[in-house]
Amino acid sequence: MRVAIAGGGLAGLACAKYLVDAGHTPIIFERAAVLGGLVAAWQDADGDWVETGLHAFFGAYPNMLQLLEELGISDRLQWKRHALIFNQPENPEVLSWFDVPDLPSPINVLLSILRNNDMLTWEQKLRFALGLWPAIVRGQKYVEAMDKYTLLEWLERQGIDERVNSDIFIAASKALTFINPDEVSATIPLTAMNRFLRERYGSKIAFLDGSPPERLCQPIVEYITARGGEVHTNVALREIVLKEDLSVQCFVMADSESQRRFEVTADAYVSALSVDAIKLLLPKPWQELPFFQKLNGLEGVPVINVQIWFDRKLPTVDHLLFSRSPLLSVYADMSETCKGYADPDKSMLELVLAPAAEWIGRPDAEIIEATLAELAKLFPNHLPEPAKVLKAAVVKTPRSVYKATPGRQAFRPDQVTPIPNFFLSGSYTMQPYLGSMEGAVLSGKLAAQAIAQQPPMPSTQTVANAATA
Repeated sequence: MRVAIAGGGLAGLACAKYLVDAGHTPIIFERAAVLGGLVAAWQDADGDWVETGLHAFFGAYPNMLQLLEELGISDRLQWKRHALIFNQPENPEVLSWFDVPDLPSPINVLLSILRNNDMLTWEQKLRFALGLWPAIVRGQKYVEAMDKYTLLEWLERQGIDERVNSDIFIAASKALTFINPDEVSATIPLTAMNRFLRERYGSKIAFLDGSPPERLCQPIVEYITARGGEVHTNVALREIVLKEDLSVQCFVMADSESQRRFEVTADAYVSALSVDAIKLLLPKPWQELPFFQKLNGLEGVPVINVQIWFDRKLPTVDHLLFSRSPLLSVYADMSETCKGYADPDKSMLELVLAPAAEWIGRPDAEIIEATLAELAKLFPNHLPEPAKVLKAAVVKTPRSVYKATPGRQAFRPDQVTPIPNFFLSGSYTMQPYLGSMEGAVLSGKLAAQAIAQQPPMPSTQTVANAATA
């Protein structure tokens, strides 16, 4: 079957990869000049990579790890010491380590909590561990039932005090969902914690050894095209044209530069766009169907990624760090964590600003100034003096992964739609890894499997008809 896929992020790329594995012919169309979607990156005038986000890979990402293994690029992940690391704002330039011993789960994670003496008292440790016990014993079914509570409400129900929330869960919530515990569904951080508690190396972190377009996306493209698939950039989906029975007749595409429009016909069609984008493109008759009406309950959350290049090394470590800053989420010195960005003399910090709703419309210069002010609290002996900023980059994503507030699970759609030749792929669709790289890859795999189970159809041809924009 020929399958037209709108969207060249991880969800679209994974879908195409597993379609060629099943003997089908996918054709990807990506609106931007670069592939990757939320993991896209591009080079600036100096040849340095500017990324859309700070991307950490976890041991609890089985589908991502399987994909890398199948592509023969597992060695491109640089695994770090098994630990979670938090800044201590009250004790700048001193880090608090939750070192995870190499023992079976959940003993290893629980021991990492009990052994940490920097952030929690023994009473708080015990309350923390006991509070997590229902998720350990009752599993994912219990975790999903907690979608009716915010994380803060769940913590209060478990008797976990405000200190644990402020020291650990605010940082974890912002890292996972880009919003605070008083907004996020308890299901999201509990899902992550449940996997960390059940998988020995689930919380172990790795970084890619270079830019995502070169080191992750390009191998997928080469795999797809070597097996007969196609990948096109600078081509955007403009309209979904329907037949009388409401199935898809064709995708109307437009070249991003010339705006020349043309039709693409296929046996099956996939939207691997964000939930916000596909809502804008839904044909009017589909908007009346309950399945698609559920999408109105989902929207993307704003995210800002900041990269700052310094003229010297800052006292950082080769790992992901939870800043515990009211403005910032996680950060890393990419000159240490990423082989492709290595620099023995200068640091390049990549930071996630979250929550970003109040900042997404502000000028880049104001965002950089505020970021540096927060960094000065973490590195008071180095900022604002003697370290100097060489340059900085700000990338704003007004609508990133779906905003995971309570009750959103009920609005997440399946990859299979009521339209027999139309499918969805994206981390917002229903799969257990939520809004993440792992969720995007799994959604693409599930969409491909659903398409492969469809009865065979007569082959079709791509028809290009020039038209005015």
